[in-house]
Formats: sequence, structure tokens, C-alpha cells
Amino acid sequence: MKQTFLVVALAAAACVGAALTVEAQEGIDKAKAAAFDNRMFAGPPGAKAYACFVRRYDANHLAQHPKQKVSAMKLLVAAEDAPEDGTTSYSFRLGVTYRHRPGNFDSSGYCNHAIATESGHEIRFECGVDCEGGGISVALSKDDKSAIARLASIRMWNRNKPDDEASEELLAGADDKIFRVDRAAPGECAELVTDRKELAALRHK
Repeated sequence: MKQTFLVVALAAAACVGAALTVEAQEGIDKAKAAAFDNRMFAGPPGAKAYACFVRRYDANHLAQHPKQKVSAMKLLVAAEDAPEDGTTSYSFRLGVTYRHRPGNFDSSGYCNHAIATESGHEIRFECGVDCEGGGISVALSKDDKSAIARLASIRMWNRNKPDDEASEELLAGADDKIFRVDRAAPGECAELVTDRKELAALRHK
């Protein structure tokens, strides 16, 4: 799938709303949203910030979760100032490999501002793929060292195939609903970025 990490928001606006599959939620005030940003990006995002999370599941874990399809996951969350409207835009890029099939698969989209679950016990981003492509929610562990990614379904693309042959759905199933991925250096997620300027910015973080 050939696209930059941060695409033009207006082009996606018609689809993103339909792509977000979320539980009941409510907005949070600016102070709480800023605090969540500080946790996610290890400080105020500024003009542009990245948070990279990686997990390679070992044989022991996979033996305990025989129905888990994913053997490795990388998650890159980005924040960028939008000076024209005085807000910050958020996006994500997700990469997975499967345990029983070859190839690298990825997906990307936009995230809304931090929201709280209905119970108020967890703050997270809700992120969606354009045009009803599903999505993920992204929360943080209590120590901020891991991201908790949840999904019902998300459209993925095989990086090594033409677009019209590459699209498929990753469905939650029994063991692919919740993933804990560990914080890593931004460069660990470099393979998820196709735009040269974005890649250079990421590697300098």
C-alpha cells in the first residue's frame, strides 16, 4: 500500500467516522487529554511526536494462545500540530506478521482525541481506517511502558502485493482481541513509514 504516514485529513473525513468501531464513551477535558498525550509521547507532543510499540510473541506465549493468528506487532502513533485550526491531529500505523503465513501486513488511519470509556477507568485513542476499514483503540499500561491495543476487525494490506490484491481483514477471533505491545525506540517502527520526510523525522527522534 503506497501512501504517506500522514495523509490529508480532508480526503479521509467522509470515511473516518464510519470506520471507528467504538464502545460507549465520553469526551474528557483538555487537561486530562494533555496528560494522556504526555504519557503517550513521553512529554508534550510539540510540533510532531511519535510513540513506537513492538511485540514479538515467543513460542511459549503462542503455545498458550493456540488460536492467536498474529506472531508479531508494531504500532506507531503520531501527533502533529494543525496550526490552521489550533488543534493536534493524531494518526496510527500498524504492522503485523502472522504465525502461519508469510509476508508483512500493515494498516493506517486517524485517531480521535483522547476519550474515556463509559466507566471512566481508562483513557484511550480510538483510531479508524478509511471507508469502513475497522480500527483499533489504543490505551496505555499503568506504568506507560506498554500500549494496549484492542480490535474487533481492521483492514490490512500486504506490503508486497498490488493494492487490488492486498486487502484483507484481521478479525479479533478468540486470541486476537487485545494486544500488549511494549514501548520501543521510534526507529524500531521505521519500516511502517513510506514517506521519506516522515522517515527522516522519525529516525531523528
